[in-house]
Amino acid sequence: MAEEAKRPFRVATPEEFQRFRDLGYEDFRRLAADPSLTTNERIGFPDRYREGFEDAIFADLVAKLPALNERGLQVLEIGPGCGPLPHLLFELCRDHGHRLIWVDSPEMLDQLPDGPDVTKVPGPYPQATSSMPLDDACNIVLAYGVFPPVFKDGDGWAFLDAVLSHLAPAGAALIGDIPNISKRRRFLSSPAGHAFHTAVTGDERAPDVAFNKLEPGAIDDAVLLGMLMRARAGGFDAYIVPQAPGLPMANRREDLLVTAP
Repeated sequence: MAEEAKRPFRVATPEEFQRFRDLGYEDFRRLAADPSLTTNERIGFPDRYREGFEDAIFADLVAKLPALNERGLQVLEIGPGCGPLPHLLFELCRDHGHRLIWVDSPEMLDQLPDGPDVTKVPGPYPQATSSMPLDDACNIVLAYGVFPPVFKDGDGWAFLDAVLSHLAPAGAALIGDIPNISKRRRFLSSPAGHAFHTAVTGDERAPDVAFNKLEPGAIDDAVLLGMLMRARAGGFDAYIVPQAPGLPMANRREDLLVTAP
């Protein structure tokens, strides 16, 4: 069986898909304040998507942002949520003497740790940036799993421009975990995707994949390539990079890495 089909199957049930689809900033505020939800559900993911994968996801982030292993940097994380990942980043920043800035809703930030080198900025990004206490530009900007609700709310270009504006010379930004409907279609039309589909659904027929189909509101190759080209036109280097093979949604999500010369 293809390697993709051997990995743990992390596919949402129809009920989970409907419950966590098309979430925006106000939806995440509501989820964050719901004590009946797990920490993963509060950030818009069924447990099956994230549980047990946090260390692997964080290792992938650090591999793409190797400057995190240096000392004394300024790190901005946009939309950290309240799951395990921001806690791992907090520990790394504490151990390496980084200054950490978090921007998210008050409901999310209240569930994250405080510290002498931690600044919490409540509000949506980039609207909240006017109150950000930035002495210098940021060496690292991280926004993981944040772009879909930004895109839904129609602020994709403003979001990207703000990220680029906060990068210091030689800095790096990772806009990660971006669902790409084009990548998903390519995967499902491949032998590995067919095997994956069969293993998940029990249906041995090839999945019905429609190319040249308009899907309003979906992020596709055109959106990602447009972001890449906008960053490059602004004087930055930009790359669409794959997620590590063992991550739960690597077959349908990608990351955008931007570096300042």
